[in-house]
Amino acid sequence: MSVQRGARTGRRGTGAGRKRLDEERRDELLARLQRIVLEEGFARLTVDALAARLECSKSTLYAISSSRHHLVATVLKSFFRDAAEQVEKDVVQVADPARQIAAYLAAVGAQMQRMSAACYDDMLDDDATREIYAVNSMAATRRVREMIHAGVESGDFRAVHAEFVSEAVGLLIDGIHSRELLDSTRLSSGEAFIELSNLVLAALSKEDRRS
Repeated sequence: MSVQRGARTGRRGTGAGRKRLDEERRDELLARLQRIVLEEGFARLTVDALAARLECSKSTLYAISSSRHHLVATVLKSFFRDAAEQVEKDVVQVADPARQIAAYLAAVGAQMQRMSAACYDDMLDDDATREIYAVNSMAATRRVREMIHAGVESGDFRAVHAEFVSEAVGLLIDGIHSRELLDSTRLSSGEAFIELSNLVLAALSKEDRRS
């Protein structure tokens, strides 16, 4: 989990005859949908059930996205977009390069802890939503690598050690994404990112730990 910054997607339906929502109403429904999906997953959710729980018509939900499949994708994209914005807010005040990376990964972990195991499993079991997660995981890997290279250039990290950590972080994020690390450690995605942040903070320290 990781997260990718970007513009909002699927703002309004433009198909002929499709209901249109104002921004405030759309954002309110999307936030409520996000809570349901994150807490319960989405494999068994139907548009009928969602409309009943949100006390709106199905046409209102279809005004957000044109089908159940697209609606789920829109909800998850909104989650990752919101998470990315919060993560960046959490790390912007951290000046020390090593602690910035650790803070970033811990913040990603905190955001991913908002997603239940049911939602995480549903996301990885569906081709389209798995791709959304993969894109955001790759974005998180790139972001960490940028931070590491910045630390190398500033002299805060040892170059050879930092390059190794950069590659290792990418592999570990891939392991979280594939569920391989989660299955073997029995950690949640959020917990795994927090553990990764602790690992990176220790690995990038310039202190000699052999004494």
